[in-house]
Amino acid sequence: MKTKNIFLKCSAVFLLIVASCSNEPEIDNATMLDGDQIFDASLYNLENYLVSKAIDNPSTNQKNTPVVIAVHGYSASTFEWDEFRNYSDLNATILISQVLLGGHGRTYESFKNSTWQDWQEPIMTEYNALKTKGYTNINFAGSSTACALMLDLIKTNKIADNGMKHIFLIDPIVIPSDKSLTLIGLVGPMLGYFESTNTTTEDKYYYRFKPQETLKELLNLTNKVRKDLQEGFNLPQNTQLKVYKSTKDDVADAVSAVLLYKGLKNNDGSKIAIQMIDSKLHVVTRLDGRDTITEKDREIQKQVFDNMILMLSQ
Repeated sequence: MKTKNIFLKCSAVFLLIVASCSNEPEIDNATMLDGDQIFDASLYNLENYLVSKAIDNPSTNQKNTPVVIAVHGYSASTFEWDEFRNYSDLNATILISQVLLGGHGRTYESFKNSTWQDWQEPIMTEYNALKTKGYTNINFAGSSTACALMLDLIKTNKIADNGMKHIFLIDPIVIPSDKSLTLIGLVGPMLGYFESTNTTTEDKYYYRFKPQETLKELLNLTNKVRKDLQEGFNLPQNTQLKVYKSTKDDVADAVSAVLLYKGLKNNDGSKIAIQMIDSKLHVVTRLDGRDTITEKDREIQKQVFDNMILMLSQ
């Protein structure tokens, strides 16, 4: 979620923006994900994205091969995990299910009318489909809001004992960097939506316009996960989790990693693994489409991918 000045810091700014914005955005249907043109191929070519759809009758070898359910963040699409799939195709023997969150990848109205429970549902749908087909080595990789959705599934015991072998959380959002998200209930109805600063490429794979209704859902989700972590809970048995968190991130505050470290434990009560990354990017596992990328960014991404692949092989 890449958003510039999405929230307002003072009442004077509120009034200026209210005066200049309508409650409905002007959407370019030909170039924006928000429009009625479908850019996310997972909506019409499921077999290229979901392992459960790609393999009708998995062999014993396929059932034992690591399957990664890779899930994007709020306002994004399956594009967010393309680079991991491409890298894995060249460097690993794993299967990847790129899951599109509910309400995402479709029109602005579909996104606007979705709840965080809707976002979460396709994760469980693919997980259950893989379990039904007999896959024994199911894993999860999530970025940003997908991490919060997975944490809720763990807390509510929907991912039961021995459910997933490895869980990778990339820049999990528990505490937003922009604390004025808490004001969305006040200013959201006045504005209707907030506009992101996307590149031309990002416009096809990330919503430019964020309906205030979905930001309320995001706030509800992160508040729930924060409270769950403050109470504390454990991972399922035989599940290992690792967090990769950028030290400077304009979307997910680094405090999110602290809350995870304090509130989430392995099944035996030991500490989870957290790696702080010297990066200013939110979700360094996705570099394509950004304005400026450095060699350092590419090296960090490679290190994260290599580490994930190594852990999947164990």
